Amino acid sequence: MINFADFEKKTKIIFKDKNLLRQAFIHRSYINENPSEGLSHNERLEFLGDAVLELIVTDFLYKKYPNYTEGDLTAVRSALVNAVIISEIASKIGLNDYLLLSKGEAKDNGKARQYILANTYEAYVGAIYLDQSYEVANKFVTASLLGETEEIVNKKLWRDAKSLVQEKAQEFALVTPAYKVLNESGPDHDKHFTVGILFGNTMIAEGKGKSKQEAEQKAAEAALKVKNWLE
Repeated sequence: MINFADFEKKTKIIFKDKNLLRQAFIHRSYINENPSEGLSHNERLEFLGDAVLELIVTDFLYKKYPNYTEGDLTAVRSALVNAVIISEIASKIGLNDYLLLSKGEAKDNGKARQYILANTYEAYVGAIYLDQSYEVANKFVTASLLGETEEIVNKKLWRDAKSLVQEKAQEFALVTPAYKVLNESGPDHDKHFTVGILFGNTMIAEGKGKSKQEAEQKAAEAALKVKNWLE
């Protein structure tokens, strides 16, 4: 039996409705495997939490960057509130240890787990909003997620790295970057890719990810750093 009291101590958010807290961690697969428990999965909470999270982030960015256009603010928000970053934050604060999953899902630590963690973070934000208040949800998101904003803005990660490196490569190197899969490993449900980015025949950098697209983005980010094109 998972002891959510430990998680409450860690986050310093003590729920009035313990069932609501538990529900935030229940994946649909767990319900399918344990129908007799009479529980509900976290998808409605995720729906609510997604909206609360978007408002918190939007309000923060609107006030922090008064000179940014609507398009810039939207791009920064998208870079901040995406499955990769949110799943990393969810792992850091220990959400992975409290997930209620089917036995099959529990064994999968690939891209599917990444999305489950991101969705659970949103469901937990929704649960905080319902059980506590918007202010408490705001404090939680500020403490756990909004600290990532500076890096995203300073490194221009809010701009799509592949688009930016193509723009810079065409301007300064007179080439269009190409991507090549260097290595592919792991079973189908947990693939890992290493992709290289080339300017002509020259390998500039490599990136790793759980999909070719993610690895290409990482390679593009690495190339921007190598070429000092982030300033």
